[in-house]
Amino acid sequence: MRQAGRSLPEYHQVRGEGSILQAIAEPDRAAEISLQPVNRYGVDAAILFSDIMVPAHAIGFGVDIEPGVGPVCASPFSSSADLARVRPFEPSSDAPYVADTVKLLVDELKIPLIGFAGAPFTVASYLIEGRPSRNYERTKSLMYNEPKLWHELMQRLADVAIASLRSQIEAGASALQLFDSWAGALNEADYREFVFPHSNRVLQGCAEFGVPRIIFGVHTGELLSCFGELDAEVVGIDWRVPLDEATRRIGPNRAVQGNLDPTVLFGPWERIAQCADDVLRRGSSAPGHIFNLGHGVLPSHDPEVLTRLVEHVHAWSP
Repeated sequence: MRQAGRSLPEYHQVRGEGSILQAIAEPDRAAEISLQPVNRYGVDAAILFSDIMVPAHAIGFGVDIEPGVGPVCASPFSSSADLARVRPFEPSSDAPYVADTVKLLVDELKIPLIGFAGAPFTVASYLIEGRPSRNYERTKSLMYNEPKLWHELMQRLADVAIASLRSQIEAGASALQLFDSWAGALNEADYREFVFPHSNRVLQGCAEFGVPRIIFGVHTGELLSCFGELDAEVVGIDWRVPLDEATRRIGPNRAVQGNLDPTVLFGPWERIAQCADDVLRRGSSAPGHIFNLGHGVLPSHDPEVLTRLVEHVHAWSP
């Protein structure tokens, strides 16, 4: 999952001080950070070291990533006049370093590389709120009060995500993940009306490449039937819904990804192994299962525990 190496001492040594956007913009450094969890843990795929806000930053919207806070905008999106600030994203000129990092990794790796982008709703929530939010008041206010403007913004952000993902695939990424991290803030009816068409257009915009597509969100248990209708081969599940129940809600013909609670890794090994085995057993009910955490690696995780977990999963058999 995101920033899979950020609990590693070697990550902090290479990452250094300054904005994460600066590290992402240096292909050699970003590639090295991407490789660290692969080299340390022996996982089955690599995750590109980047951030879902890179395109918005690259087109000059005015986004930064504040340490300990997350994405922030000094001047949030608030009216139709701000649409001009969401111009088309041209990966080769706006952020060529992302494709350069992908190419470096593909040359080095013997396992698949997963690229990713932010889904329109999640990126929009940062642009509208101006920072991470608990209740998404401004986002929902725009959505309900100005639906025409809302859909115009979402269409533009979908175009940005499509351009970003296509560039990563063309550079050599073997799979992609669309992070609709905060879609769980919506009920099913609102998700279907205001979000589903735009996320689906992003996924469909990459269909011709034939690479696996993963959709992921947090607190999305009540949206899993919608996720099952998206044009994606894999649905990522956070730790709140058991994978067999998630598979029932999603429907047939979708693999699942997940979903060990990351905080279980702070418990004793016996508990970790028991919970991992339960995830593996339940995941076997789906057409395919990518074992993963139910959200990101935490900076305070013990790398040795993560190494042991990977070894345990590799050794498991039903």
